[in-house]
Amino acid sequence: MTVLVASDLDRTLIYSTAALHLTVPDAAAPRLLCVEVHESKPLSYMTETAAALLAELTADPEVVFVPTTTRTRKQYQRIRFPGRPAPYAICANGGQLLVDGVPDPVWRRQVAARLAEECAPLEEVHQHLLAVADPAWLRKARVAEDLFAYLVVERDQVPEEWIKQLTAWAEARGWTISLQGRKVYAVPRPLTKSAAMHEVARRTGASTTLAAGDSLLDADLLLAADAAWRPGHGELADAGWHAPTVTALAEKGVAAGEEIVRAFARTAREPGRPVDWAHLTHDQGQLDEDH
Repeated sequence: MTVLVASDLDRTLIYSTAALHLTVPDAAAPRLLCVEVHESKPLSYMTETAAALLAELTADPEVVFVPTTTRTRKQYQRIRFPGRPAPYAICANGGQLLVDGVPDPVWRRQVAARLAEECAPLEEVHQHLLAVADPAWLRKARVAEDLFAYLVVERDQVPEEWIKQLTAWAEARGWTISLQGRKVYAVPRPLTKSAAMHEVARRTGASTTLAAGDSLLDADLLLAADAAWRPGHGELADAGWHAPTVTALAEKGVAAGEEIVRAFARTAREPGRPVDWAHLTHDQGQLDEDH
């Protein structure tokens, strides 16, 4: 029985310093493992316990771990997870399917054809974003993988009404708007993580799919999985979003990331097969030696 585990990354599985959401005394704070370095600076973390759990999970030959992200390929490839390298990865919100780190051209052509049929052109949307954004709070404007666009903003200065108006404008053209941290994403509606997850499930023969995510762009992924989890923070939590097969966790920040990996490990095991939790949490010294 093959189990596919598709997890969003930022603010779900890995966390920047700003997103850790540590609310415990310094002495009780979990030990962290850096999993991403950018421009010689540490950028993203997991707890060491979560890292050990993930390494154990990916060592199981019947589990296919699929990092699933809105990041571009270049941004994704900065991450170094513990354990066996992921044979598949979903990038650009489903627009890129990596197989052993290499983009799958067949999948990209299928995606491009569907977007051309169902959505307004990327250039039209990008130009509209630039036209309506206020320079007072706009910091950067980017196009990702020639698939979608996003703005980096000063979030506390962005009017709520502006987001509502932009959402209505985009929906009429087959696009969705999502506010995540300091980024405003404009993504074609057919560009989904769930479609790419279904393709990986087809290729691997997975009989069970598990998923996790925190944002509006993850909702379709969570709904498409047999079982899914969302943390106690993020766009979905703020909206009070629920679904019958989705577990809403109370934990926030990096603690939620740890609980998500624990849930993956617990659910993915074969029925009746015991899990050695003492082994899964690892001897701390051994973890330091391994990583």
